[in-house]
Amino acid sequence: MPTEPEIAQDHARPVSAGIGRRRALLAAGAVLAAGFGAVADDLAGKDLTAGHERASAAPPAEDAIPFHGPRQAGVTAPQQPATQLLALDLPQTSAAADRQTLRAVLDGLTRTLATAASDTPSDARLQGVGTTRLTSLVGVGPGLAARLGLEVPTGLAELPAFPGDQLDQARGGGDLLLQLCAADRWTLTVVAELAATAARSAGATPRWSQSGFLPVTAPGTTPHNLFGFKDGTSNPGPAEDEQFVWGPPGAHQNGTVLVYRRIRMDVAGFALLPANQRDRVIGRRASDGVPLTGTAEHDDPDIYAKNPDGSYVIPANAHVRLTSPRLDGGTRMLRRSYSYDDGPTDRGLLFCAFMRGPEQFIRVQDRLATRDALTPYLTHQASAVAYVLPGAAPGGSLAEQL
Repeated sequence: MPTEPEIAQDHARPVSAGIGRRRALLAAGAVLAAGFGAVADDLAGKDLTAGHERASAAPPAEDAIPFHGPRQAGVTAPQQPATQLLALDLPQTSAAADRQTLRAVLDGLTRTLATAASDTPSDARLQGVGTTRLTSLVGVGPGLAARLGLEVPTGLAELPAFPGDQLDQARGGGDLLLQLCAADRWTLTVVAELAATAARSAGATPRWSQSGFLPVTAPGTTPHNLFGFKDGTSNPGPAEDEQFVWGPPGAHQNGTVLVYRRIRMDVAGFALLPANQRDRVIGRRASDGVPLTGTAEHDDPDIYAKNPDGSYVIPANAHVRLTSPRLDGGTRMLRRSYSYDDGPTDRGLLFCAFMRGPEQFIRVQDRLATRDALTPYLTHQASAVAYVLPGAAPGGSLAEQL
């Protein structure tokens, strides 16, 4: 659960949504086409974005977030309150046939997502409620890239096994990975159906889906995770993005790598710790997000500061220390994580981070898995890696960069 790049960045700040706490009314059986009931159940069964739904009486007068551009908008657009991740698999026949299928799937997803994100979505369920504010990204998994010899960054691969992993293969991996983000659950339900239908008609099959949410968060402030700590206090700035997130100049400069981990959190167990001990486990104060060595939330944690007795102010096994970029030559990743709640005993974090290559995550997670004081309260249950494709020009397709 790496969490501590250093320099604050506005584009990773979550979007504040409407007031109120009402349940999204989703008639999933009527919404989703046959064959996609699992996605519908995942979206409709949980009240994950209370307070974030669009007010029907007064839709916000906001512009749509453009789908087209050199880079996919789902990476650095302001973080939306709700998300849905979908994984797809492609048939395995011949390389030539499978490449045609991939092209058809990406063409279909491009058309579907571009239309849904526009000022004039074609589906009646997305009309009359203001712009969807939809952002999306589509990525290619390492297995598919290797199978078809696709042009992807060197080193794109699934993550190795880490100590303590309890991964459910049915909840991770995939040939293609989609992430949809919006201000409300209704939009995600409809667009997930449309995207899944487009992918299926082109030959893909659903593998897994997972919904997530952010708490109600004031503009410009950091959301909390289910442990009660601010999550995403600092991220790399735009200049650092070019160095650590987006690919180097060349074929992949408008692409990035997404690492996804579904992490179950022992919320009840962590809450039993005394408050000051919880702060020391994290390396920050829960009350305001300030590092134990600082006076303001966005102060750079000084992982080398010591007490008069020679002990570290931020303990040697604190989460903040072990995720510090100082231990990786300044290397950073852009985190855009969400919480999830799949029942009283299954809630936690959907860790989503963007970087040039998975080795950045591997270095950090190697430390966390064996030394992090937070590890006893975390269980990594699913994992996925994807190369997020460069964006599509108007009239173009996400498939063109492959």
